[in-house]
Amino acid sequence: MKKGELLFEGNEKQVYATDNPDQVIFRYKDVTVAYNNVKRARFIGKGALNNKISAILLNYLNQNGVETHFIEILGEKEQLCRKIEIIPLQVVVHNRIAGSLAARLGVEEGFRHPNTIVDLRYNNDFLEDPFINRDHAFALGLATYQELDEMYNIARRVNELLKPLFHKAGIELVDMKLEFGRASDTGSIIISDEISPDTCRLWDEKTGERMDKDRFRLDLSCVVENYNNVLTRLKQVTES
Repeated sequence: MKKGELLFEGNEKQVYATDNPDQVIFRYKDVTVAYNNVKRARFIGKGALNNKISAILLNYLNQNGVETHFIEILGEKEQLCRKIEIIPLQVVVHNRIAGSLAARLGVEEGFRHPNTIVDLRYNNDFLEDPFINRDHAFALGLATYQELDEMYNIARRVNELLKPLFHKAGIELVDMKLEFGRASDTGSIIISDEISPDTCRLWDEKTGERMDKDRFRLDLSCVVENYNNVLTRLKQVTES
């Protein structure tokens, strides 16, 4: 497998072509952004941690029947992935109400609700990733109703798998943002981006300590240390 040209550069990742037209290389950067790139910083080692954490979680999903773009880890900051056609939507699963959703609904941060809430957002930085519904997504030509149903079902299944996995590690999965794409090799809808402390809210079950990107958003410090703690705990429960 040969690494080719840079296909895409985002705030926190780069995507490279390979000599296989259906595969790409994801390279994780040490950059962290928040509030649609209003806040930005560099944390040495953060890219390698997200690469390893995401590899563990995506591989776990693959092994449990949920298709993702992940194939294998290649190095400290790189992983080999299936190439996809991006669907510019975010499916957000909430096990508690926190962050912007708490403010939007006027409830206390961390509000416990009896159901699983699934939100849909238009992945568009210029519009600040607005919340939309299924009819909006279809009207804009972003996805078919069948694809949206599949994405919602996959998101709920991912939550069913990862919530108990994190619990074994003493971590509460408060919420997570999932992105999807159409696989270039099969056309199927698959998970197409990282799952990491950058895309999930993760709270220590005993202390309530935040172990995710909110440490950067809220100026809580110890970003890398908490990401490393997440990695250590996940390795303990997946490698034992």
